[in-house]
Amino acid sequence: MLSSYLQGNTTFLERVSSWEESIQAAAQPLLEKGFITAQYIEEMIQNVNTNGPYIVIAPGIAMPHARNEGGVIKTGISFLKLQHPVVYPDHKEVNILFVLAAVDSSEHLELISDLSSLLIDEEIMDKLHHALQEQELIQLIQQVEE
Repeated sequence: MLSSYLQGNTTFLERVSSWEESIQAAAQPLLEKGFITAQYIEEMIQNVNTNGPYIVIAPGIAMPHARNEGGVIKTGISFLKLQHPVVYPDHKEVNILFVLAAVDSSEHLELISDLSSLLIDEEIMDKLHHALQEQELIQLIQQVEE
């Protein structure tokens, strides 16, 4: 369940200086807890450099991820909310990031599916953009999961 993955893995910042820093900041909780290695963060950044900003999946929302080539130790998701958006390639502004770290592709698809059900709910998305703390975020996601 998405809400349980996010417990203790959320960050709220005023701003970051670059899109690369947004990925680093968003992934930090997973790195600190040993879910991922620094290599995985580099791979997520490299993904955008190589493939463009395809990780920007909805206006203002990015879902950084990479294939697990040893950088993911344990499946997890982390969340970053920025008060001021950061600009990704192709002038895409982002202020919400969900970092996906999946040990294998079936878990990866499951996480994407859970996130998708969240993203298609406009009311939830609106509230997500206004969330100011982890508890608020978790409660929002639990509403969708029920």
